[in-house]
Amino acid sequence: MRVFTIAFSLLFIASCQGNETNAPYDPDIAPPPPAPKISYQVMAQYPHDTGAYTQGLQLYNGKMYEGTGDYSTSSIRITDYKTGKVEKNHNMGSDKIFGEGINIFNGLLYQLTWQSNIVYIYQLNNIEKPIKTLTWPYEGWGITNNEKDLIISDGSANLYFVNPDNFKVLNTIAVTESGKPVDNLNELEFINGFIFANVYHTSDIVKIDPESGQVKGRMTFDNLLQPQDIIPARTDVLNGIAYDTISHYLIITGKRWPKLFEVKLN
Repeated sequence: MRVFTIAFSLLFIASCQGNETNAPYDPDIAPPPPAPKISYQVMAQYPHDTGAYTQGLQLYNGKMYEGTGDYSTSSIRITDYKTGKVEKNHNMGSDKIFGEGINIFNGLLYQLTWQSNIVYIYQLNNIEKPIKTLTWPYEGWGITNNEKDLIISDGSANLYFVNPDNFKVLNTIAVTESGKPVDNLNELEFINGFIFANVYHTSDIVKIDPESGQVKGRMTFDNLLQPQDIIPARTDVLNGIAYDTISHYLIITGKRWPKLFEVKLN
């Protein structure tokens, strides 16, 4: 037990950079209880392109911006999310470039890539060609912002707070629930002071305190798709969170899902 304690502490310290705001888990202190379940109500559903391997989703000025992956089919697209119509599409993938999360911040659209360490930056009025590229040293998964910093996940339990101008890591938090790391953090959305994250390979979205890294709530979306919605060997996992600041609904989907769902949190 003592060996486990030392190894966990060293792993936690090594995984964090910058000025950490959360303390490592101490097994001698009783951990907090599991995060409460957040109930919800599905308010509406809309069509979604089953060719979109969704990696990032953001509602901005009434339009849905979506980043998709899967190498050669990776893209950035702008859609009318209520009809599912793709209004603009930029295919940027290749046999080496796999698109990941996207985020709009200060009039620019940032797009991560999975393992190529490239960040593409676009002007919002022209998603056909990046105006700049930056380097990200880890895997790229999800990205959002807190109106000051970009916040990035890399598939671990870490969330990185990043300078948007040069992608320098300013701070790192480790996300935990009941004192245990919550890894596979994927697509992100910053909502009312909290970070919401898809947990890859599950139907869960967690609500994270950005100061402590503790999970403060958990939503499970097991039954959104009906059996007739699922295409075997094609319809993939839940991934994609957007937020409508007018209705205060979440908009969620999954990789190659046929539907988007508007969800009201209770």
